[in-house]
Amino acid sequence: MIDHQGTDLPVITEILDGIGPLSGLSALLTAALAALLGFLTAKWLAAIAARLPRLIQSEWQAREGARRCKSSLAVVAPRRKLGRRGSSYAYSVTGGRYSLLLGRANFNGRGADINLTRGQDYRVVQILTAALFATCVWRFGPSPMALCAMGLVAALIVLAWIDFYSGLLPDAITLPLTWAGLLVNLGGALAPLPHAVLGAVAGYGFLWMIFHLFKFFTGRDGMGYGDFKLLAALGAWLGLPVIPWVLLAAALAGSVMGLLLTIVGRTRCGQPLPFGPYLAAAGMLALLLGGQSP
Repeated sequence: MIDHQGTDLPVITEILDGIGPLSGLSALLTAALAALLGFLTAKWLAAIAARLPRLIQSEWQAREGARRCKSSLAVVAPRRKLGRRGSSYAYSVTGGRYSLLLGRANFNGRGADINLTRGQDYRVVQILTAALFATCVWRFGPSPMALCAMGLVAALIVLAWIDFYSGLLPDAITLPLTWAGLLVNLGGALAPLPHAVLGAVAGYGFLWMIFHLFKFFTGRDGMGYGDFKLLAALGAWLGLPVIPWVLLAAALAGSVMGLLLTIVGRTRCGQPLPFGPYLAAAGMLALLLGGQSP
């Protein structure tokens, strides 16, 4: 209750009494508007997740077509086209070690004809985006930093979605995300600028080192370069001290999920799983539960 000593007008006292409840109502309204924005943004994210991998694949096909005249070591040939809308394509590299599936990568190695703007998966992402946008407002208040956090969350959601469906982490998202993190931290919004720069360098460099050590000892690729760039982007946003915790949380979550999928027979031992979704989830957790408040 506000002290009304010296205030004689009843109207003024009523207004002063209402300030507290109105501020709480305003916060709830702001969070609700943020949730609505996230709910609507999910459709746009789904369109990016559906179209960007196909654009990347088209570029790869064009490059392989040019190389086909010069070398017979790698020939890209379409194996299967699913659906009239072209939402799922599978291509194999004959004589190579890679098989690229653009569509839903279920663990038995077959594609599925899907539309990313419909279905249960889309609804889950829609609700998740709405909840995360509202949480950004709760964490940072109705401020420009909340909008920046929503942008980071949206980028991480679409990267996780693309990596889950196609095994790709496009440079078109990870590289601008890194620069955006450095710009946001010019004033130390989430981390001091030196920590942000070192976080980007360490995020990329550490996974690059692990990749080459794993390949040296096993002769196999343990992860893709997109994972390096995603962790670099998270380092640019969250700073160097947060990177070990993000990496640890992502590795633990990925290991537990891989073990569970192996136990239930959804995947085979040694079969590669996308690491991007776990990095993205760990990054969002670190953003919303830690860091500096503006």
